[in-house]
Amino acid sequence: MVSRRVSGKRRASQWPWRAHVVRALARGREKFQIGMNSERIDIAIIGGGIVGLGTALALTERFPNRSLAVLEAERELASHQTGHNSGVIHAGIYYKPGSAKARLCVEGVRLMKQFCRDNEVPVDDCGKVIVAVTEDEVPRLQELYQRGMANGVPGLEMIDPGRVRELEPHARALGALYSPSTAIVDFSAVAGAMESRLSAAGALILKQSRVRAIRREAAFLHLETDGAPLVARNLINCGGLHADRIARMMGIDPRVLVIPFRGEYYTLRADCRMVRGLIYPVPNPQFPFLGVHFTKRIHGGYEAGPNAVLAFAREGYRWGNISVRDLVEMFTYAGFWRMAWKYWRTEVYELYRSLSRRAFLRALQRLVPDLRDEHLEPGGSGVRAQTITPEGRLVDDFQIVEAPNAIHVLNAPSPAATASIAIGRHIAGLAANCFGL
Repeated sequence: MVSRRVSGKRRASQWPWRAHVVRALARGREKFQIGMNSERIDIAIIGGGIVGLGTALALTERFPNRSLAVLEAERELASHQTGHNSGVIHAGIYYKPGSAKARLCVEGVRLMKQFCRDNEVPVDDCGKVIVAVTEDEVPRLQELYQRGMANGVPGLEMIDPGRVRELEPHARALGALYSPSTAIVDFSAVAGAMESRLSAAGALILKQSRVRAIRREAAFLHLETDGAPLVARNLINCGGLHADRIARMMGIDPRVLVIPFRGEYYTLRADCRMVRGLIYPVPNPQFPFLGVHFTKRIHGGYEAGPNAVLAFAREGYRWGNISVRDLVEMFTYAGFWRMAWKYWRTEVYELYRSLSRRAFLRALQRLVPDLRDEHLEPGGSGVRAQTITPEGRLVDDFQIVEAPNAIHVLNAPSPAATASIAIGRHIAGLAANCFGL
């Protein structure tokens, strides 16, 4: 066969190695599109909420030469707990002295406020009053004060009814605990600033990449996702509402189950001028939720709530959100029934308050008696991932578990957003040893 030129170029068949080069370049482009050769991913972080992003930030700062990817299931980061919370930077009052929550929250307040200053994210140091409205709540208020002092919360003071009226003229109180360092912020904006910092540091942010399966081959973890597959040497599970499932994908039995609790809010009408900052009740010491309260929002307006209703789906933001899989997991888990038996009165009341606007209003009137139904408008909701043990115990502290080539954040409820940068630095310290970085 006599060869001929085509448009001044030789035919590909005359260069038998050319097809191999083209295919190799195509494979290289595909790998480049997911950021780098998959074998070079040192750390994969599952979960693009604020804890996952805070952890990624700490790792890129401490180990700048390590490749890192954050995998997020949704179209946008911070789509669940981070984007649906009340936006409060908690001071660290409620948590048992010496616990991870106490230590990381107090440290986290400082780090969070500094991060916001450095990245021009607005913060309002509006302060908070925790009010006692009955005689039996006054001793519990004193206990909170002692906890806060033991945790190193700055500026705490017990105040009398007169001082309460100066701060919150419409609040009812026999006494209160005043926390001037409690602040508010938009945690979605914080997550956006973290994303920018991570991208500038060369980290991969892979959205719409829900992890479907994980298998271990030799020294690598192969992650099958809705996006491109990924291979990583190490993994950090910050999956929030799905953290226990991700652990099970790796063949680990965490011995806990994530139970979703929905928190529902009302908003105050713009012409309602009865709240200035944050007004909280004295919490029930037997239930790890703070009770309905009033919260100032960083972009204006006020919220009232939330309650704590058992959700019928892990992403059950409304009554109509029902997941058969989630319900089956709950109802076949012995710890769920033990928890339900222990707290059934509280949950019946929370359910009633969810269905009855009047009951919700009465709970708010304990704090602000002049509030009226016409002051309330329907608001949003959020879902809290609450880990429960087989004994039916609600895990109160942060729970971070190490495994071969992996770290699992199995329980990170409030104040995880406040503490997220401190949690990230703590996990980076664990990773240094666990991953041999």
